[in-house]
Amino acid sequence: MRVEIWSDIACPWCYIGKARFEKGLAAFAHRDAIEVVHRSFELDPGRGRGDTEPVIDMLAGKYGRTREEARAMEEHVASTARAEGLDYRTDGRDHGSTFDLHRLLHLAKARGRQDALLDLAYRANFAEERSVFDPGTLTALGAAAGLPEDEARAVLADEDAYAEDVRADEREAAALGATGVPFFVLDRRYGLSGAQPAETFTRALEQAWQGRTPEPSAPGIPACDPEGSCAV
Repeated sequence: MRVEIWSDIACPWCYIGKARFEKGLAAFAHRDAIEVVHRSFELDPGRGRGDTEPVIDMLAGKYGRTREEARAMEEHVASTARAEGLDYRTDGRDHGSTFDLHRLLHLAKARGRQDALLDLAYRANFAEERSVFDPGTLTALGAAAGLPEDEARAVLADEDAYAEDVRADEREAAALGATGVPFFVLDRRYGLSGAQPAETFTRALEQAWQGRTPEPSAPGIPACDPEGSCAV
């Protein structure tokens, strides 16, 4: 059974949601029969390459908050992440275009290294002092995930490489009605949004497993949870 996860590396709830999903999957009896595919979703698709700003400034501008309120928002997310055993820095992080990283993730998918690269990218963005908006950092992350360094560098240098794959994922997310991430589709029959508790993911997997069919229909799409997802 396939589980598709739309996410963006800039989304802290996706970072948390991935950890919770993996805990829920670990508790699922048929976990070895689950194929997980990560799909692209940009929270800031209009931002140009090289256009970065501090996360606190981005949050204050996007939500009309003061810098102090934006810091409090970050601290809330950080405490939630740490409760899941995840490292999270609230200072010194930047926000920028994730399009190139999504293109590199599609290369990693083709080479069977997608999940490894996603984990490294999340850690670099949220836990380490490394910018995932720098081509050099992305190349290094790709190599650490097991991609040939020259191949990763070539993809990043070619703006068309895997670009259509990213856009196709985003068109599909729009067609499914997804307006925020993380967004989970189980067996093409069930939709689940937000960084749900691990137990919720386990129950959803059990329901999807019991109801799976050879040719599943499109999923129903629930509303996004503002406390557990990132919206466009």
